[in-house]
Amino acid sequence: MKRGRLRVLLGAAPGVGKTYEMLEEGRRLIADGQDVVVAIVETHGRAATAALLEGLPSVPRHTVEHRGVALSEMDLDAVLARRPSVALVDELAHTNAPGSVHAKRWQDVEALRAAGIDVITTVNVQHIESLGGVVEQITGVVQRETVPDAVVRGADQVEVIDLAPQSLRDRLAAGVVYPAERVDAALSNYFRLGNLTALRELALLWLADEVDSALKSYREEHGIQGTWQARERVVVALTGGPEGETLLRRGARIAARSAGGELLAVHVSSQDGLRTGAPGALAKQRALVESLGGSYHQVIGDDIPRALVEFARSVDATQLVIGVSRRGRLAAAITGPGIGATVIRESGDIDVHIVTHSSAGRFALPRISGGALSVKRRVLGFVLALTGGPLLTWLLVVLRSEDTITSDVLAYQLLVVIVALVGGIWPALFAAVMSGLTLNFFFVPPFYTITVADPRNAWALVLYVVIAVLVSFVVDRAARAARAARRAAAESELLATVAGSVLRGESAIPAMVARTRESLGLAGVRLVGIDGDVLAVDGEPVRDGAYESIAIGRVGSSPRATLELHGKDLDAADRRLVDAIAAQLSAALEHTDLTATAREADALAETDQVRSALLSAVSHDLRRPLAAAVAAIGGLRAAGMELSVDDQRELLATADESLATLSALVTDLLDVSRVEAGVLAVSLASVDASGAVLSALDELALGPEEVELALDPDLPPVIADPVLLQRVIVNVLANARRHSPVDAPVLISTSRLGATAEIRVIDRGPGVPPERRDDMFSPFQRLGDVDNTTGLGLGLAVSRGFVNGMGGTLTPEDTPGGGLTMVIALPVEVA
Repeated sequence: MKRGRLRVLLGAAPGVGKTYEMLEEGRRLIADGQDVVVAIVETHGRAATAALLEGLPSVPRHTVEHRGVALSEMDLDAVLARRPSVALVDELAHTNAPGSVHAKRWQDVEALRAAGIDVITTVNVQHIESLGGVVEQITGVVQRETVPDAVVRGADQVEVIDLAPQSLRDRLAAGVVYPAERVDAALSNYFRLGNLTALRELALLWLADEVDSALKSYREEHGIQGTWQARERVVVALTGGPEGETLLRRGARIAARSAGGELLAVHVSSQDGLRTGAPGALAKQRALVESLGGSYHQVIGDDIPRALVEFARSVDATQLVIGVSRRGRLAAAITGPGIGATVIRESGDIDVHIVTHSSAGRFALPRISGGALSVKRRVLGFVLALTGGPLLTWLLVVLRSEDTITSDVLAYQLLVVIVALVGGIWPALFAAVMSGLTLNFFFVPPFYTITVADPRNAWALVLYVVIAVLVSFVVDRAARAARAARRAAAESELLATVAGSVLRGESAIPAMVARTRESLGLAGVRLVGIDGDVLAVDGEPVRDGAYESIAIGRVGSSPRATLELHGKDLDAADRRLVDAIAAQLSAALEHTDLTATAREADALAETDQVRSALLSAVSHDLRRPLAAAVAAIGGLRAAGMELSVDDQRELLATADESLATLSALVTDLLDVSRVEAGVLAVSLASVDASGAVLSALDELALGPEEVELALDPDLPPVIADPVLLQRVIVNVLANARRHSPVDAPVLISTSRLGATAEIRVIDRGPGVPPERRDDMFSPFQRLGDVDNTTGLGLGLAVSRGFVNGMGGTLTPEDTPGGGLTMVIALPVEVA
């Protein structure tokens, strides 16, 4: 049976129109004659969505009982029995009620597709599993309902339903998305303009990466080697020379000309060719790349132009930026075409930009570079011998006389030396033998015959061979020494980059793993911890049993971590380099451990500060109510029946008030001590947030003239400790009432935002500047409140600790028009 197709409508946030678009598509398909059924759609009370739903064929939901609550879910069996061509399934990341066929709705969708039914579904970007952490950083909301990336990436079609952030806020303000009582809370929290802009960018970038991956897979499946210019990717070649900054800025401008353009900088360190790049200059250029929004890469290659082009092709580059040669005309004439000409010849469909700069064309002595007598050099030596010998012979024959024999011998000797310098021993031996024979044939009587009657002629031939061998030996030794020096220079450059990564802190380990793979030309590298956790990975997945392991550090008799490499066999030089990198990785791991230890020490230092403040509070703030209570009780005992009834009542009231204050202070001190020590006992249960608010009002004895309520009657229960939640509301509400004007009551509202419930305590007081808000939650802080009767300044510190312990957050916000809004966010109970 053919598997059903999946079309996903991806949105940046609720309310962009995903469900509406899905229903419109259903109507279009019905008009085309297809059998379409609504498997499940959530209208969320939106009139336009409900109107579009009317008249569409649908499968009735089935009801599931959970904790006495009736929940309606998609009837999977009924949809399968109905067997439509297309099923419309809303909210792909939804968690099904306990007792359903599957735990998640996306599993229901997979079952429909397995039955050959095409599915159109909706999902918001915050529900994609891999983006949960990013979304939490943007919005502060933890997403508990997620869908695996593989499900969305496996869809046959993914389409972004896009809406400008301000347009979505306008739609929200008009009551199109949420009921009127939830609009203010939504606009000031999840639907902030910055949040929506970031989520929109996240959705578009995720889709762009998915399209890029699909394009790459298509090209691999069809064997397409050429570059498809679907997105501008600009690769800038860096040598470490002074022209690097000019090239990078030009490359950044080229990348910025098109939306989504990428900037990549690459430096090729040749293991058999000495580069002129200085590590300091490369470090500055790397920092510039990162500041321009690009990425820095380093590779090692024997052939610099080919390494550049291969890297550009591997990243699907469309533009390659290189600098014009810094060699002068004399150097170019001696050493031949430079890297630029070779890159242009081999680049194929990649556009090459050769950028001029202030260092171009400066005179420099040509450097003898290259490997230790490569095949190319040996061939060149033979070519020089075969062409130079006849040309030299023709010239000497034209100028031949009885007095030129000495200069003829020296000329052939010079030819042998030149061939030895270029091609090494074998071309030099060939040139020596041919020179001796040619000299005998053309310049030693009798002419045009080869005779060795005179022993001096034989000795001359031997001298030619000896000279060739000696010069070739010197050239070979020098070339091998140069190769070792150049390899060492490339390794030193790589190690300098790796050592710099160690200094960058927490991101050092992934960066070092990536540089190791790039520099050694491996397919994949993975760093595995002692407990089997993958600490960093780069490149292709490391296949089991097909990798080489390098131990990193020691913990007792076991390795601290293991570096797994696969892709090629390492030679001795590579192993020395890997050993050095392993030492740096060990240092980076140790740096990570030391950082964690330092954080623990900082926490202990903060605890010491709290302890010092606690002692200060005990010596001052506790003394006042304790002294008042002792004085009152002492007065009663001393005066006895001599006091009037009114005096006795006054003393008893003073003692009672002082002891109550003392009890509250001691309770707060114990609470903050438990919070700071991390031993807070929390008993989570299903709690009615409205009931907790009303209990707090009763405890504080606040009436309608002091507090206004805007409680959501449909708010589901929250997961919290009922006792701690009431303490939090009491502390926050008392603080808000104390700072509010007498004629401005405090407003308490409740609302739901996704999987989170919010209790907002809104006052119209002076507010708190943003730079002081962190201080609000520090123990023993009153933020300028000089009234010592208001307590120790522990209320908000205790409250935040309680809320964090319950898995929620307590955050301050500005009240529109002036004042402070305290937002208590807690997870709602999942039905």
